Amino acid sequence: MKLEKGLAAVVTGGASGLGKASAQALSDAGFKVAIFDVNDEAGQAHANAIGGTFHHVDITDEQSVQDGFDAARAANGQERLTVHCAMTSRRGKTIGWDKEARGYKRLSTEDYAYGAEGILVSSYRVASISALGMANSEPLNEDGERGAIILTASVAAQDGQIGQVIYGSCKAGVNGLVLPMARELMDLGIRVNSIMPGIFATPLMLGMKDRNPAVWEQLNASVPFPKRLGHPEEFASLVLEIARNNYINAHQFRLDGGIRMPPK
Repeated sequence: MKLEKGLAAVVTGGASGLGKASAQALSDAGFKVAIFDVNDEAGQAHANAIGGTFHHVDITDEQSVQDGFDAARAANGQERLTVHCAMTSRRGKTIGWDKEARGYKRLSTEDYAYGAEGILVSSYRVASISALGMANSEPLNEDGERGAIILTASVAAQDGQIGQVIYGSCKAGVNGLVLPMARELMDLGIRVNSIMPGIFATPLMLGMKDRNPAVWEQLNASVPFPKRLGHPEEFASLVLEIARNNYINAHQFRLDGGIRMPPK
């Protein structure tokens, strides 16, 4: 895909972290960017800063996502790139010790289903709604490309740690979407890929720097090279390359400084 001025992009979770950096990079590359997020204040502020549009979208709600795409397309035209960074989940071990009850308890199916909706189902929802719009658009180039979809998985998809039974398995499911979806969309000229970030310096992680400096230093030291957390801008750089390079399709990229997560 030629990154030229005027193409439209949608970034979910674009109010902070990896999504915010991606929205910035895409805007810098000339895209008209629509930010989907539930954080109205931060989302609108970033949209204003990059000359994009903000749309309040709850990725767990079908109508909210559809309305977001409709509004973004009305403002910017049909998106040719969708970067899905937003997610919501819960934590817990399959079987854990309840200190108050002094006995074992099971992670509820309800909690698991909540994470599956917020990670895996929402990834399919965003990707499929975007793909339908792309399918009805004209090709962009001689390859017949109509658009590209980038999903966000995690190194936990391959290195799921204790306490990550929801997160790890559902992020693995996101990776599992990539190949069959890319094959199903190949005749429409729509590419599908995912990125598996390692430990990145997102606002959530940066908060630990002040709360627990020792843990922060341990996290940095755990990365083989470079010995630091990833910068969101490095995630955004890979987003741009995947968008730019038409031959990147049906692939899952680890972006992690060489880290391999231990059991805990």
